[in-house]
Amino acid sequence: MKDTVSNCPIEDVMRVLSGRWPTLLIYYLKDGTRRFNELRRDNPTVSHRILTLELRKLEAAGIVRRTAYPGYPLRVEYDLTAVGLSLVPLVDALGNWWEEVRPRPARRHDQDLPCETAA
Repeated sequence: MKDTVSNCPIEDVMRVLSGRWPTLLIYYLKDGTRRFNELRRDNPTVSHRILTLELRKLEAAGIVRRTAYPGYPLRVEYDLTAVGLSLVPLVDALGNWWEEVRPRPARRHDQDLPCETAA
């Protein structure tokens, strides 16, 4: 890839997968084909422009396939390619890892008491 500082493949991977949206898009596409507006509903804080750019980036990397159907309104669907599907176990493992190691909020003392005695 262009602008690579080292020969480390992780640098190339992070150029495609870093940021808030790429791994989430892989996660939401792992169960099958989705339309653009479905992906927007799954990710309500992403703007139309950013979602478009992220999907194009994943498409250029061979992770996502875009299929446009003729007609009005234009119907566009996205799904994972074989390369994208090969990332699903990694994304799932990352989520499982975080569930194990993420910091938990400190519990208040009264939360440790049985429900009927906590006032």
